[in-house]
Amino acid sequence: MIADNLARVHERIASACARAGRPVQSVTLLVVSKTHPAGAVREAVAAGERKFGENYVQEGLEKIDLLADLRGPIEWHLIGPLQSNKTRPVAEQFDWVHTVERIRTAERLSAQRPPQLRPLSVCLQVNISGEAAKAGFAPADAAAAAQAVAALPRLALRGLMAIPEPAPDFETQRRPHRALRLLFEGLHRQGLALDTLSMGMSADLEAAIAEGATIVRVGSAIFGERPRSRR
Repeated sequence: MIADNLARVHERIASACARAGRPVQSVTLLVVSKTHPAGAVREAVAAGERKFGENYVQEGLEKIDLLADLRGPIEWHLIGPLQSNKTRPVAEQFDWVHTVERIRTAERLSAQRPPQLRPLSVCLQVNISGEAAKAGFAPADAAAAAQAVAALPRLALRGLMAIPEPAPDFETQRRPHRALRLLFEGLHRQGLALDTLSMGMSADLEAAIAEGATIVRVGSAIFGERPRSRR
């Protein structure tokens, strides 16, 4: 079932890329495995996937350990909130962090990234919809934050990430993704060599691709409804 679902998601990505006039290779699928067991990740790896996103630090660390035999081919992305007291294991075990929302968090990740590992790839999380309860830099603060994070050693600032407010239709979904893309383009004009727009999920990946997403984060369309969290 997982392999069939993955094939359908890749078909959606290919169709969205074709409509947007983009090569399908310009969009990476990040398989969101949060709350799903390590066995489900193994099935997805057997179907050809290599990039996996986890929301909860402890659950992600447990899966990294359980799937240690696959550590070479698998790339682990943290896509959930990161508390300051959990930066060390993330810096040591993950390959990407999409949810840097404070400069202090980036400083800790930089200081704690082992020197024998390649620099940790990070994205700034931007609260692009301006929701009071949502994490992320305000768009007006993103440029200064990006310059500060880009200067840190042991980190590679790759781009921006957002979780827009849900919207009922395609055109409404496009608006926050467009806003994030314009912010991304502005950072490029400031000389930052960014390559990643992490935006779009199961419900809105087509709108995100239309506006330039390079990573779409998809879980429920692959694994089905999430089991109760094991945090």
